[in-house]
Amino acid sequence: MTTATRWNTPATAPRSLRFGEHTVTWLPDGYVQLDPRRWLPDTTDADWAGENAELLDPEGFLAASIGALLIQHGDRAMLVDAGFGPHDIPAAHTHPALGALVGGQLPAALEAVGVDPAAVELIAFSHLHDDHFGWAFRPGQGLASPFVAASFAASAAEWANWAQPTAGSPRVRTVEDGEEIFPGVTAHLTPGHTAGHTSYVLSSGERRLIAFGDVFHTPAQFPRPDWRVSMDALPERGVESRRALLAELARPGTTAFANHFSDVVFGRLGDNSGTPCWEPLAEFS
Repeated sequence: MTTATRWNTPATAPRSLRFGEHTVTWLPDGYVQLDPRRWLPDTTDADWAGENAELLDPEGFLAASIGALLIQHGDRAMLVDAGFGPHDIPAAHTHPALGALVGGQLPAALEAVGVDPAAVELIAFSHLHDDHFGWAFRPGQGLASPFVAASFAASAAEWANWAQPTAGSPRVRTVEDGEEIFPGVTAHLTPGHTAGHTSYVLSSGERRLIAFGDVFHTPAQFPRPDWRVSMDALPERGVESRRALLAELARPGTTAFANHFSDVVFGRLGDNSGTPCWEPLAEFS
């Protein structure tokens, strides 16, 4: 796969990084097509020409990967998010801002890296949309998951709007802003896409990895954090969170994990003639 096609092709294979005493691994589950003009209603056709054209798939959609981030520390393992689950929905049956929505690969990705779902002790959700909790919950069934030993964590604001029958389960917990939830992993509230959207920061010495969930959906937003997102619950808070996150990504030693960035999910904040840009990592362990 060429570098160019990685920008508009969903990830299909796990990718791992050593991060101090931790190993972090992108586990693909599937993808969703995002209609660029409907997802980002402030944009024009001209915004999707030129450099941004390489972000669009042959049908003119943003090819957004779906999956989970595996974080391992010694013999312990957690996930950030849990994919979409064993579903395949054609464009005609999704949402006007979407094309096809496909999941199902996460168990095979875990097997490929030698991790038993039963060994995962925690799944921390950035937010409770179905492309992030798919292998943890089943609609109307609550906890129906291959992750039989895991606890499930999200912010209080996320659980407050949760309609699934999980209330009172000892496996469901609330995370607080600034709380360390796993060795080296801290929760940080980044509201906008949802009221309780949470990013997770892995710190190792002077290095950090920020898993920012749906604060950004495409590299095209890096130079334009002011573009509103039609599916953000709090659009203006979303703009604030994107600007704040860019400032965090500018700090030395900071890498990021971008769940929806096609096959360029690990990267850093770059500089394109004074304009912020996404600079994907070229090498993986």
